[in-house]
Amino acid sequence: MKSKLAYAVSAAVLLASPVLAQDVINDDELRTDAQVLFEPIPTVQPAPANNPITREKVELGKMLFFEPRLSSSHLFSCNTCHNLGIGGVDGLETSVGHGWQTGPRNAPTVFNAFFNVAQFWDGRAEDLKEQAKGPIQAAVEMNATPDRVLAVLNSMPEYQQRFTVAFPGEADPVTFDNVAKAIEVFEATLITPGARFDQYLEGNNAVLDETEKRGLRLFMDSGCASCHNGVNVGGGDYYAFGVVARPGADILPPDDKGRFAVTETATDEYVFRAPSLRNVALTAPYFHSGGVWDLKQAVGIMATAQLGAELEEDEVDAIVAFLHTLTGEQPDVSYPILPPNSSATPRPELMVAQ
Repeated sequence: MKSKLAYAVSAAVLLASPVLAQDVINDDELRTDAQVLFEPIPTVQPAPANNPITREKVELGKMLFFEPRLSSSHLFSCNTCHNLGIGGVDGLETSVGHGWQTGPRNAPTVFNAFFNVAQFWDGRAEDLKEQAKGPIQAAVEMNATPDRVLAVLNSMPEYQQRFTVAFPGEADPVTFDNVAKAIEVFEATLITPGARFDQYLEGNNAVLDETEKRGLRLFMDSGCASCHNGVNVGGGDYYAFGVVARPGADILPPDDKGRFAVTETATDEYVFRAPSLRNVALTAPYFHSGGVWDLKQAVGIMATAQLGAELEEDEVDAIVAFLHTLTGEQPDVSYPILPPNSSATPRPELMVAQ
């Protein structure tokens, strides 16, 4: 985790040598510095460990991603909170789930989630397979159980057939673990290459304007890139929120201590996985609390809370302009046709258990 000293040094760099509006950006120097910190989204399809990608498994995973009957109410699917049409999020401060309950945290985007070091804000899921099991079973989300999920899937002959083809050679392919594996390989396809920033990293000087280049320079020199780096411009490690100045309770709820709930280590209080900034212009509201709707405000809060720096308005504007260059090509996903219920399909349960 980045130390307070490192943050202070990063802030000092910003205050001592700001990038002025009239400064001429040297593309070769800027790109070289950026290539040390960032990588373009690869155009080659990434593959999960120990879970080979096949066309049949991806298609099954897509169906399950959109399948609302995996929830006990038959209303909520993975796509409900990670809507592929609006940046892989739901656009809510915190997601609405079973019985109109709201969860404790903002839903992070599913796009490029494969590249994160772990899943969820506190990193409690090692990979996308483990993550897929969580919301299905969470009482405030899909409110199902593994047994109910399998009863739903086994009640439909098409699903039985598709699991047999996607997981050949298995005596009983319709398992909760295979549900998660199929969703994992589909989610691994949800990457957004071709962002203008990626094109700049690959040598296209003209794809960014001078304000966006200045924003990139500020993003690196101010210390933002200390946490938001790598292929996902974030998502690679855990950091304390409020290193220099802790935000208010509307942004940093005092009862949510982040990774501490996973590790029970005192130094992990209010520590969270740094979110990916890929497609950040599409994924408001921001932070794990969903407490900020404006990207410019979010940048200002991070400068104050993490770096102890008061950025000038034009500096914030430049950084925001750079962040807009991180919007990549959105996945073009056709909505799947799902199999009909049978007489054996468990009926919806709409009420919250008392």
